[in-house]
Amino acid sequence: MSQFSKRKTIGKALLTGVAAAWLAIAGGAGPAHAASAVVLYTADGLEDFYKAILVNFEKKTGSRVNIVTSGSGAVVNRLQTEKDSPKADVLVTLPPFVQTAVKDGLLESYKSSADSAIPASRKDPNGYWATFVDDYASFIYNPKLAKAPETFEDLLKPEYKGQVSYSNPITAGDGMAVVILLEKLWGEDKAFAYLAKLEQDVKFHTKGTGYLDTLVGRGEIKVANGDIQMDMDDKVHGGLAIEPTFLRPAPGQQPVTFSLPYAIALVKGGPNPAGGKALIDYLLSKEVQAKVTDVFGLPARDDVQPTGANAKAILAAVKDVKVVEVDWNHVLEKQKAWQERWRSEVIGASNKPIEVVKPNG
Repeated sequence: MSQFSKRKTIGKALLTGVAAAWLAIAGGAGPAHAASAVVLYTADGLEDFYKAILVNFEKKTGSRVNIVTSGSGAVVNRLQTEKDSPKADVLVTLPPFVQTAVKDGLLESYKSSADSAIPASRKDPNGYWATFVDDYASFIYNPKLAKAPETFEDLLKPEYKGQVSYSNPITAGDGMAVVILLEKLWGEDKAFAYLAKLEQDVKFHTKGTGYLDTLVGRGEIKVANGDIQMDMDDKVHGGLAIEPTFLRPAPGQQPVTFSLPYAIALVKGGPNPAGGKALIDYLLSKEVQAKVTDVFGLPARDDVQPTGANAKAILAAVKDVKVVEVDWNHVLEKQKAWQERWRSEVIGASNKPIEVVKPNG
């Protein structure tokens, strides 16, 4: 088993102390920030990568890194709750939640030492965030239980009845990605009409997307949404019975996806801004960027070329897939309305839990 072998934790948001004991940040369970600590709030999917690469940072700086992991929207919601007294120093999350954090004044502009090596298309022009690990929206299925769905309409077939799940677009970046992609392909009304119809086949929604790889792998559901980095890592290093795939808008058309990167940012008013800047510099360094393919990510820097078997596997997976461009300003403008429309028109009166915090089993 690789050093990056992964087992997703089903339940509460995972709090991981990389070089020390676990740190409870919420609910008065302990101090939010020790003098030598840096606190990272991060979207799920990179847990074992952090464990492997942050050891060197801690040795070099003498600072412990404490990590709070949850869905992309959930970590930004936590920053909003703590806005008057921030507990985190660094944020890693997905679009459009990173843009939401900028809009809500939760981030501090910081151009890292790697800034000149990161293309303009992979960062905020004003320095509020930069791509940390590049990634693509995807879907997964359990090949032992189901054949690969080819189109979005396939998910409406009887064989998938009650066997589909996707993460909550209110709390998860990958869940919002489902809405973004469908709206891009079909327009808002058709996208939500499809999601309302799909809800009849959906078993539940999860707070974050990381839970879904485990649930598909052990057969609680057959199909779910995801992202290619996390899905391939869980398949190869975690040994899960999952297969990543990209769906077609209609039979005979190209499969589609869009770039959905992990973005990194400095939290405004964080307890340890110097430590936060040092952590961002380290995570965007050539040393770390050269390792992101170890977990099936792609480097943000244009002076670090993806090499090795994992890089070839990622590039092969997206070779014949159409990568559509997303207007993130449009998404940011529509995000709250889409979330409310999803809550009212999709979940509606289904009596289905919006998020599964601790699935049975």
